[in-house]
Amino acid sequence: MAEKKAKAKAGSGKKKGLGSIPETAFDAANDATMALGPLAGLAREDFAGAIGVMLRQTAVNPNSAFKAMSGLTEDAVKIMTGKSDLAPDPKDKRFMDPAWTFNPFFKAGAQYYLAVQKGIKSWIEDLELDALERDRANFVSQMVIDALAPTNSLIGNPTAQKRLVDSGGLSLIKGLQNAYNDMVHNDGMVSQVNKKPFKLGENIATTPGKVVYRDEMFELIQYTPATEEVYAIPQLTIPPQINKMYINDLSPEKSIIKWQVAHGFQTFVISWRNPTHDQGVWGMADYIEACRKAVDVVCEITGSDKVNVSGGCSGGQTMSVLCSRMAADGDDRINAITMMVCVLEPKPGDTEASSLVSHNGISLAKQRAAKKGVIEGSSLARGFAWLRPNDLIWNYVINNYLLGEDPPAFDILFWNADATNLSASLLGDFLELFEANAYAAPGTFEIAGHTLDLTKVKGDMFILGGTTDHITPWQACYRSTQLFGSKNVEFVLSQAGHMQAILNPPGNPKAKYWRNTKGKPPADVKQWMKGAEENTGSWWPFWTEWLAERSGMKVKAPSGCGSKAYPPMENAPGLYVLD
Repeated sequence: MAEKKAKAKAGSGKKKGLGSIPETAFDAANDATMALGPLAGLAREDFAGAIGVMLRQTAVNPNSAFKAMSGLTEDAVKIMTGKSDLAPDPKDKRFMDPAWTFNPFFKAGAQYYLAVQKGIKSWIEDLELDALERDRANFVSQMVIDALAPTNSLIGNPTAQKRLVDSGGLSLIKGLQNAYNDMVHNDGMVSQVNKKPFKLGENIATTPGKVVYRDEMFELIQYTPATEEVYAIPQLTIPPQINKMYINDLSPEKSIIKWQVAHGFQTFVISWRNPTHDQGVWGMADYIEACRKAVDVVCEITGSDKVNVSGGCSGGQTMSVLCSRMAADGDDRINAITMMVCVLEPKPGDTEASSLVSHNGISLAKQRAAKKGVIEGSSLARGFAWLRPNDLIWNYVINNYLLGEDPPAFDILFWNADATNLSASLLGDFLELFEANAYAAPGTFEIAGHTLDLTKVKGDMFILGGTTDHITPWQACYRSTQLFGSKNVEFVLSQAGHMQAILNPPGNPKAKYWRNTKGKPPADVKQWMKGAEENTGSWWPFWTEWLAERSGMKVKAPSGCGSKAYPPMENAPGLYVLD
């Protein structure tokens, strides 16, 4: 029955090729989500080094600076005489107020800002830099340019000034209150979300279930069956170690867990404990053993000798090590594998900030993490935010402080703000995997008690990417199609950004996805793109159909959660999500 429903709901209208995917602006939630990746290896010395290279090259070739200053002076004269044609990009949200076009003062302010931006870019273009150095220079300079935007101050923001007048000064008072609250209660970081409307178990993470296992590292949650029959092979989700597992059960309307349960899948999810300083020794080997214990428990409760697994982002990286380790041990319990928005083979240029990652930065990141025991979730959030300051800093400075508005009450932003710590040992393992390009180099890297080799993993695979994903770009996610020994690999591209590529339920009128039905994905992503066909609607129904074919026969649903060996405990989402 579930298969029929899935086929009925799946949008199969083939339209146009992938080359016609429109560029969509990242919404606030999508831009604010974090993920563990190469950016965790950034160090302040990398920023300083990029600046140092620019200054040294300027000293060697001062003509570049003189040329840029000359151009800036010329633009300034044109602005003062009203002859400048500099204008903001019509898509730049910062300059949407009509005052930027019709008010001479604000128009000139925008033009001076654009002139400075133009001058800095011209200066960098004239420097004798190699490709990597140029990428670093452009990234660092853009951060400076973003900070200089007139919209970031009350005197330079017409919208904020209007709000000040219209509110009789109340917007300024409220903005000062918001700033004070952030200084006292948010470690000086501007708030990205209003947390008050959300409460776990009431309007967030509401799908019924029970904790069926708990140890010092994780809780295992089994969700209560909602159908008379269930598939015999259960589904286990391995979430990232950063942020909490309830991204999979965000709200009743956007819960992939609820969707699974409603379509007859026996659904289990790991909930990682938030490590403290004393647990900073937890490394990849410990997390892999925890995952294997979860597999043991799932098999005992369901009576199945097979388990389907899924993982997203760093959870997908962990899942890949798990699959490799179990294959090396001759443990064939892993069946079908779903990997979502996860990069296993990063390359320079995948993201804007990847150019700043260096061997020195990775070494320093590991050293500092080891000294602290854990990297606090707030520190990771702060560092990530400053890599995308327009979206994650200045946007909220304007909204919260200059306009005196509360930050948005958005469920995905609430989840994102609920960050967890990352153990120093695990961070070190992730960074070493990244530096060695270990997933793409089978038989060369020792981790978690074995030699990593994804070619020995044979289970059918479903790999998901997001068209506007700025954290794990979909072309980088696609490379994973070539890394495993699986004969059957399905790559699906969702019309969305990072986490919203996953949280893309049926009913979204803008939802669409692309797939190529012409056999195993080719090595060249461009070849895949040529044959990719657009499908209207969410990818969830298609994935449901795909997973159902790999989940065995239907059996009578259990009357509840757990078993005699693993009796049910607290209600989902459990206790560890509260830490």
